[in-house]
Amino acid sequence: MAREKKDHTTIIAVCGKGGVGKTSISAMITKIVSEDPSLKILSIDADPATGLATSLGFNAERTVDDIRNDLIQRVEQGLSGDKQEIVTQLDYEVFEAIREKGNIAFLAIGRPEKDGCYCQVNHILKDIIASIASHFDFVIIDGEAGIEQVNRRVMEKVTHLVLVSDASKKGLNVVASIKDVSDQAIQYEQAGLVLNRIRDKKEQEALNIPPSLKLVGWLPEDEVIRKFDIEGKSILDMPGSIAQSALKNALRVMGLSV
Repeated sequence: MAREKKDHTTIIAVCGKGGVGKTSISAMITKIVSEDPSLKILSIDADPATGLATSLGFNAERTVDDIRNDLIQRVEQGLSGDKQEIVTQLDYEVFEAIREKGNIAFLAIGRPEKDGCYCQVNHILKDIIASIASHFDFVIIDGEAGIEQVNRRVMEKVTHLVLVSDASKKGLNVVASIKDVSDQAIQYEQAGLVLNRIRDKKEQEALNIPPSLKLVGWLPEDEVIRKFDIEGKSILDMPGSIAQSALKNALRVMGLSV
């Protein structure tokens, strides 16, 4: 994989309450932008459940947290060596953990196993991820429930924040809270609400959307996606669908050329 640095990288973080379809939407965004073979895409699974790996047909053999935990164990056992040597080794290990398929690269963050504060290790790894990401045209991050984890463990800056909710009041309240936290915690250029699994336009218009959220589009229930999820098939192999077309339009509303 070439490591030519890009002048500008579009970084899309997908966040929302658990169970609203963030992972499927992250996978569809990856599929949409990867249809241009000239673009290099990095898909980052920042959800400890690593569902994005399945949705994209990757095997997350080694995660960033595997690397983190190995380093912490070595430090606790009296690892010697200067900081630059450690940074170089970590950079190599993170780069080796990336899996590739065509113009798509995949990296899983994983789940931390060590308790306690290892702020210096986390900071180094976050810098390495940001450095690697700068060599891609698009980075798509499937976040956990909120933006705090993306900010703390992946990167501090995103260009586009895609807030995903279903029709439930709880889902909408969660993304409104994520938006409020994001305004304070991270730098971003655009933020938009994508409603998922909506029955029809009448249902969408009846929803009481918090005023802080900008609705950029809604996705209907899609049997094609449901079938692929049930069978564990890669969204990358999915034929065109009505939800994918609606998502592409929503991304355009957010100023993304897709």
